[in-house]
Amino acid sequence: MVKVIGLMELSDKAAFEEYRSQVGQTIELYKGVIRNRGSIAELFWNELGSAPFNTFVELEFPSAQDAHTWANSHEYQALVPIRSKAMKLTLFSVVI
Repeated sequence: MVKVIGLMELSDKAAFEEYRSQVGQTIELYKGVIRNRGSIAELFWNELGSAPFNTFVELEFPSAQDAHTWANSHEYQALVPIRSKAMKLTLFSVVI
């Protein structure tokens, strides 16, 4: 199993709602699920100097290959222009 974590700084609420209404379908096409979404309550440390973020998402895929295939899929890439308008995003995978 692999988790995909997204750290987001939202900039356009309408664009974010449009993105959010479509992204789940792309995740499901590649055997993934959205496990958690939420707002950041408190940032305890930022010693790496990460860019600001105020929300997060946690996805889960059966394998690293499934996550990689989803992230590079035509279906997801079609949403990137909407995503770019909606937010700045840091997205990474974690093998469990």
